[in-house]
Amino acid sequence: MILLPPDLRIALRTNDAAHRAAQRREEVEPDPVPVLKLFNPLGPATWLATELDADGDTLFGLADLGFGCPELGSFSLAEIADVRLPFGLRIERDPAFASEHPLSVWADTARRAGSILHAEALLRRLLPGTTLQ
Repeated sequence: MILLPPDLRIALRTNDAAHRAAQRREEVEPDPVPVLKLFNPLGPATWLATELDADGDTLFGLADLGFGCPELGSFSLAEIADVRLPFGLRIERDPAFASEHPLSVWADTARRAGSILHAEALLRRLLPGTTLQ
């Protein structure tokens, strides 16, 4: 499966451009909604991405390798795509992923819950614009 189809690439690049424009204007940086979810079909590793750098490889978002400490940061699409799992499996893109919650809500919820997977279950129950207390 292609990890990054053209429509997602455009959405990620648009978010990156908005982020950089806000930095140049010294404005509050945007808090976009994640548009891409990658996951390990055999384990807990999950990545949510909001931005793609001009290099076409560096994603920004929330990474959770399954150790109980999801972190905001950058990660390489090429490195994720190169991961080889048992039984010929690879890291996959979740084509059904959609969210109404911005990355900051995902990050806060995932840190409190201990994983992106647990955060996803919690956030499904929340109304848009609300947060966990």
